[in-house]
Amino acid sequence: MTTRHDIAQESAMEIVIGTQKWSSWSLRPWLALKRTGAPFKETLIALRQVGVSEAEISQHSPSKLVPVLKDGDLTVWDSLAICEYLAERFPEARLWPADQALRALARSAAAEMHSGFASLRGECPMELETRKSVAISEATQKDVRKIVERWTQLLKRSGGPFLLGEWSIADAFYTPVATRFRTYGIHLSDHGDTGAAGPMPSACWRRRNSWPGKPPPWREAVSAARQVR
Repeated sequence: MTTRHDIAQESAMEIVIGTQKWSSWSLRPWLALKRTGAPFKETLIALRQVGVSEAEISQHSPSKLVPVLKDGDLTVWDSLAICEYLAERFPEARLWPADQALRALARSAAAEMHSGFASLRGECPMELETRKSVAISEATQKDVRKIVERWTQLLKRSGGPFLLGEWSIADAFYTPVATRFRTYGIHLSDHGDTGAAGPMPSACWRRRNSWPGKPPPWREAVSAARQVR
């Protein structure tokens, strides 16, 4: 007998992601999808396995990269494109701010993360199960200073508690950044954070119960985003 649960599972969207402790690009749309409250199937592909990962990803993704979202016969790739699709598909989830100006700022911040901060991303990849203290290059220090400046600007403009007031895709895009700061022992107070906007998680991640059912290690990712100083 086919149950309602079976029907829901058959019609649920599928998100194809990479190894959770490493794939920051997978984490971003996963958070947005979780926020919608819609049922979805999660397909995990182990990364950093020569030959195996690419062959497996190719079965799902035209770009041969994760993440990928499947919704019926539609396949959407690229983390920002997936988030934009989810925002249109589930307007009630309010993944972008309702206010036009804040929405523009949220999109600007997410796009900046999507295309920028190459030194930070290259020198300090997401490693959720690692803790170390490293000396970062001047280029990466510049990225950190810019992020501190951006977070401060946005929080002052919106009043918090998240970057643009209510939680948005912009917060999803900067969650992996916060995990990097904790992983590599990067203290924002050393890079221009005066506490005027509050530490980025204290100001932006105070709603501890926003993500029910988070599987580790991504529960750890959201926790890290509350604790960076």
